[in-house]
Amino acid sequence: MEQYRQKKIAVINDLSGYGRCSLTVAHPILSVMGIQSCPVPTAILSNHTEFPVYFFDDYTDKMRAYIGKWIELGLDFDAISTGFLGSAEQIEIVLEFVEHFREEDTLIIVDPVMGDHGKIYATYTEEMCEEMKQLVSYADVVTPNVTEACILTGTPYKDKGWTRKELLNMATMLQIMGAKSVVITGVREGNFYTNVVLEHGKHEAEFVKVKSAGNQRPGTGDVFSSVLAGSVLNGYSLRAATEKAARFVRDCITKSDELNIPHSNGVCFEEIIGKLVKR
Repeated sequence: MEQYRQKKIAVINDLSGYGRCSLTVAHPILSVMGIQSCPVPTAILSNHTEFPVYFFDDYTDKMRAYIGKWIELGLDFDAISTGFLGSAEQIEIVLEFVEHFREEDTLIIVDPVMGDHGKIYATYTEEMCEEMKQLVSYADVVTPNVTEACILTGTPYKDKGWTRKELLNMATMLQIMGAKSVVITGVREGNFYTNVVLEHGKHEAEFVKVKSAGNQRPGTGDVFSSVLAGSVLNGYSLRAATEKAARFVRDCITKSDELNIPHSNGVCFEEIIGKLVKR
């Protein structure tokens, strides 16, 4: 009988001490799914930036030294996941990381955190957008929201009224850019959110619809990408992983509303994390 080997994922993202986002979301979710989560911090924050005040320590000048010790130790990973990156140099460092640690079976998941609600984040420059396109070209799975898909493909943004053909065209453009599989998240369709799944080797997209629940909250994208990454590593198809992630985010929002969790505190995924326990 083949011996069980626990899988490991390197998670490159910022660490916000309060507010439930980034690494403080990814680490517990991946851990409860039976995967060793190995963080690479890009910045340290006291709390996320939707709060009126916050402490911020840019980790760019420490990242290469941090990663260098992993190289000295000869570490290897089953997957590499990337989230918010704060500068063109950080994206370059991540590209170097992928080049070094990627092996034939290493899963590369890129969440191109660039904007939302039709607007690019104020910190993003044209140079960063070009660097992000290069990182997307390395992805086995890229998970942009609609805004980010528009930015990456040069498609005009609209908050509703997307046709299946338009969504498929954007997903196809991301594949042409180099991404093997694409999941465009959070397309609003009436009382539902639709996620567009275009898998490697397929010409037709699948549309995974989940009924909306409450308002969007900080950190839901991090919850989604973490559940998706863990599910794919645990053998789920990309469609099944997308559906699991979308339903879990919905349930987190519902529970947070039930408990009157303030919007800035994100989603209280801790209350229902047991749903993700690897059986």
